[in-house]
Amino acid sequence: MSEPRRDAITSLLQRWRQGDKAAMDDILPIVYDELRRLARGRLKTDPSQSLQATALVHEVYLRLVDRACTTIHDRTHFFALAARVMRQVLADHARRRIAGKRGGGVTIIGLDDATPVAKMRGIDVVALDEALAQLNSFDGRLCRIVELKFFAGLTIDETAQALDLSTATVEREWTIAKAWLHQRLSSPSH
Repeated sequence: MSEPRRDAITSLLQRWRQGDKAAMDDILPIVYDELRRLARGRLKTDPSQSLQATALVHEVYLRLVDRACTTIHDRTHFFALAARVMRQVLADHARRRIAGKRGGGVTIIGLDDATPVAKMRGIDVVALDEALAQLNSFDGRLCRIVELKFFAGLTIDETAQALDLSTATVEREWTIAKAWLHQRLSSPSH
Protein backbone atom coordinates (compact mmCIF):
# COMPACT_ATOMS: atom_id res chain seq x y z
CA MET A 1 0.00 0.00 0.00
CA SER A 2 1.42 3.40 -0.96
CA GLU A 3 2.43 5.94 1.66
CA PRO A 4 -0.28 8.47 0.66
CA ARG A 5 -2.95 5.75 1.05
CA ARG A 6 -1.52 4.79 4.47
CA ASP A 7 -1.61 8.45 5.51
CA ALA A 8 -5.16 8.83 4.17
CA ILE A 9 -6.35 5.89 6.28
CA THR A 10 -4.70 7.28 9.40
CA SER A 11 -6.19 10.72 8.74
CA LEU A 12 -9.68 9.30 8.22
CA LEU A 13 -9.36 7.21 11.39
CA GLN A 14 -8.41 10.33 13.33
CA ARG A 15 -11.49 12.11 11.96
CA TRP A 16 -13.61 9.09 12.92
CA ARG A 17 -12.18 9.09 16.47
CA GLN A 18 -13.15 12.74 16.72
CA GLY A 19 -16.76 11.85 15.94
CA ASP A 20 -16.97 12.23 12.15
CA LYS A 21 -19.16 9.20 11.32
CA ALA A 22 -18.78 9.79 7.56
CA ALA A 23 -15.02 9.24 7.82
CA MET A 24 -15.50 5.48 8.31
CA ASP A 25 -17.53 5.35 5.10
CA ASP A 26 -14.62 7.03 3.31
CA ILE A 27 -12.19 4.42 4.67
CA LEU A 28 -13.96 1.41 3.15
CA PRO A 29 -12.99 2.04 -0.50
CA ILE A 30 -9.36 2.48 0.55
CA VAL A 31 -9.08 -0.67 2.70
CA TYR A 32 -11.56 -2.91 0.88
CA ASP A 33 -9.12 -4.45 -1.62
CA GLU A 34 -6.54 -5.12 1.10
CA LEU A 35 -9.14 -6.75 3.38
CA ARG A 36 -10.37 -8.85 0.45
CA ARG A 37 -6.83 -9.98 -0.34
CA LEU A 38 -6.36 -11.01 3.29
CA ALA A 39 -9.71 -12.82 3.35
CA ARG A 40 -8.96 -14.70 0.12
CA GLY A 41 -5.60 -15.72 1.56
CA ARG A 42 -7.25 -17.15 4.67
CA LEU A 43 -9.96 -18.98 2.73
CA LYS A 44 -8.02 -20.35 -0.26
CA THR A 45 -6.63 -23.40 1.54
CA ASP A 46 -10.07 -24.78 2.37
CA PRO A 47 -12.05 -25.71 -0.75
CA SER A 48 -15.00 -26.84 1.40
CA GLN A 49 -15.29 -23.43 3.04
CA SER A 50 -18.76 -22.04 2.47
CA LEU A 51 -17.83 -18.52 3.53
CA GLN A 52 -16.81 -16.29 0.61
CA ALA A 53 -14.11 -13.62 0.84
CA THR A 54 -16.62 -10.83 0.18
CA ALA A 55 -18.91 -12.03 2.97
CA LEU A 56 -15.95 -12.32 5.33
CA VAL A 57 -14.79 -8.78 4.51
CA HIS A 58 -18.28 -7.38 5.01
CA GLU A 59 -18.69 -9.14 8.37
CA VAL A 60 -15.27 -7.95 9.53
CA TYR A 61 -16.02 -4.41 8.43
CA LEU A 62 -19.43 -4.35 10.14
CA ARG A 63 -17.92 -5.60 13.39
CA LEU A 64 -15.13 -3.02 13.15
CA VAL A 65 -17.58 -0.17 12.62
CA ASP A 66 -19.54 -1.33 15.68
CA ARG A 67 -16.43 -0.97 17.86
CA ALA A 68 -15.81 2.20 19.80
CA CYS A 69 -14.19 4.68 17.42
CA THR A 70 -11.64 5.71 20.04
CA THR A 71 -9.92 2.32 19.92
CA ILE A 72 -8.45 2.52 16.40
CA HIS A 73 -5.50 4.88 16.08
CA ASP A 74 -3.93 4.37 12.64
CA ARG A 75 -3.79 2.12 9.58
CA THR A 76 -1.62 -0.50 11.26
CA HIS A 77 -3.88 -0.62 14.29
CA PHE A 78 -6.92 -0.87 11.99
CA PHE A 79 -5.49 -3.95 10.27
CA ALA A 80 -4.42 -5.41 13.62
CA LEU A 81 -7.98 -5.12 14.87
CA ALA A 82 -9.27 -6.43 11.52
CA ALA A 83 -7.04 -9.49 12.00
CA ARG A 84 -8.53 -10.21 15.41
CA VAL A 85 -12.07 -9.74 14.10
CA MET A 86 -11.32 -11.95 11.07
CA ARG A 87 -10.11 -14.67 13.42
CA GLN A 88 -13.33 -14.38 15.45
CA VAL A 89 -15.55 -14.46 12.36
CA LEU A 90 -13.77 -17.51 10.91
CA ALA A 91 -13.91 -19.36 14.25
CA ASP A 92 -17.59 -18.50 14.76
CA HIS A 93 -18.41 -19.62 11.22
CA ALA A 94 -16.50 -22.89 11.66
CA ARG A 95 -18.27 -23.58 14.96
CA ARG A 96 -21.66 -23.02 13.33
CA ARG A 97 -20.73 -25.36 10.47
CA ILE A 98 -19.58 -28.05 12.88
CA ALA A 99 -22.69 -27.66 15.02
CA GLY A 100 -24.85 -27.81 11.90
CA LYS A 101 -23.22 -31.06 10.86
CA ARG A 102 -23.33 -32.54 14.38
CA GLY A 103 -19.59 -32.43 14.74
CA GLY A 104 -18.70 -33.36 11.18
CA GLY A 105 -16.29 -31.33 9.10
CA VAL A 106 -13.79 -28.73 10.16
CA THR A 107 -12.51 -25.57 8.54
CA ILE A 108 -8.90 -26.00 7.50
CA ILE A 109 -6.62 -23.05 6.83
CA GLY A 110 -2.83 -22.84 6.62
CA LEU A 111 -0.96 -21.16 9.47
CA ASP A 112 2.16 -20.50 7.48
CA ASP A 113 3.92 -21.89 4.46
CA ALA A 114 6.60 -23.31 6.71
CA THR A 115 7.16 -23.34 10.44
CA PRO A 116 10.56 -23.62 12.06
CA VAL A 117 9.58 -27.08 13.26
CA ALA A 118 7.88 -28.57 10.22
CA LYS A 119 5.80 -27.67 7.21
CA MET A 120 2.14 -27.44 8.19
CA ARG A 121 -0.52 -28.67 5.80
CA GLY A 122 -3.53 -27.04 7.43
CA ILE A 123 -5.11 -26.11 10.70
CA ASP A 124 -8.57 -26.49 12.13
CA VAL A 125 -9.66 -22.87 12.61
CA VAL A 126 -11.61 -23.73 15.78
CA ALA A 127 -8.56 -25.45 17.25
CA LEU A 128 -6.43 -22.47 16.18
CA ASP A 129 -8.83 -20.07 17.89
CA GLU A 130 -8.78 -22.15 21.07
CA ALA A 131 -4.98 -22.40 20.95
CA LEU A 132 -4.68 -18.63 20.47
CA ALA A 133 -7.00 -18.06 23.44
CA GLN A 134 -4.75 -20.29 25.52
CA LEU A 135 -1.63 -18.55 24.21
CA ASN A 136 -3.19 -15.18 25.00
CA SER A 137 -3.84 -16.28 28.60
CA PHE A 138 -0.13 -16.59 29.31
CA ASP A 139 1.47 -14.39 26.66
CA GLY A 140 -0.80 -11.84 25.03
CA ARG A 141 2.00 -10.36 22.95
CA LEU A 142 2.72 -13.68 21.22
CA CYS A 143 -0.99 -13.97 20.45
CA ARG A 144 -1.11 -10.45 18.99
CA ILE A 145 1.94 -11.20 16.83
CA VAL A 146 0.20 -14.29 15.40
CA GLU A 147 -2.98 -12.30 14.73
CA LEU A 148 -1.05 -9.54 12.97
CA LYS A 149 1.11 -11.85 10.89
CA PHE A 150 -1.41 -14.59 10.14
CA PHE A 151 -4.78 -12.86 9.99
CA ALA A 152 -3.79 -9.31 8.99
CA GLY A 153 -0.91 -10.38 6.78
CA LEU A 154 1.38 -7.70 8.19
CA THR A 155 5.11 -7.92 7.59
CA ILE A 156 7.61 -8.26 10.42
CA ASP A 157 8.31 -4.51 10.15
CA GLU A 158 4.60 -3.59 10.21
CA THR A 159 4.00 -5.93 13.15
CA ALA A 160 6.93 -4.38 15.01
CA GLN A 161 5.51 -0.92 14.35
CA ALA A 162 2.02 -1.93 15.44
CA LEU A 163 3.28 -3.37 18.72
CA ASP A 164 6.06 -0.81 19.24
CA LEU A 165 8.72 -3.54 19.29
CA SER A 166 11.99 -4.09 17.48
CA THR A 167 11.93 -6.23 14.36
CA ALA A 168 14.36 -8.65 16.02
CA THR A 169 11.92 -9.15 18.91
CA VAL A 170 9.02 -9.74 16.53
CA GLU A 171 11.04 -12.22 14.45
CA ARG A 172 12.09 -14.12 17.56
CA GLU A 173 8.61 -14.16 19.10
CA TRP A 174 6.94 -15.06 15.77
CA THR A 175 9.24 -18.11 15.61
CA ILE A 176 8.36 -19.01 19.21
CA ALA A 177 4.63 -18.56 18.61
CA LYS A 178 4.67 -20.68 15.44
CA ALA A 179 6.58 -23.46 17.20
CA TRP A 180 4.22 -23.36 20.19
CA LEU A 181 1.15 -23.41 17.94
CA HIS A 182 2.58 -26.20 15.82
CA GLN A 183 3.18 -28.30 18.93
CA ARG A 184 -0.25 -27.47 20.36
CA LEU A 185 -2.14 -28.11 17.14
CA SER A 186 -0.23 -31.31 16.32
CA SER A 187 -0.94 -32.91 19.68
CA PRO A 188 -3.29 -35.92 19.70
CA SER A 189 -6.00 -33.95 21.54
CA HIS A 190 -6.43 -31.78 18.39
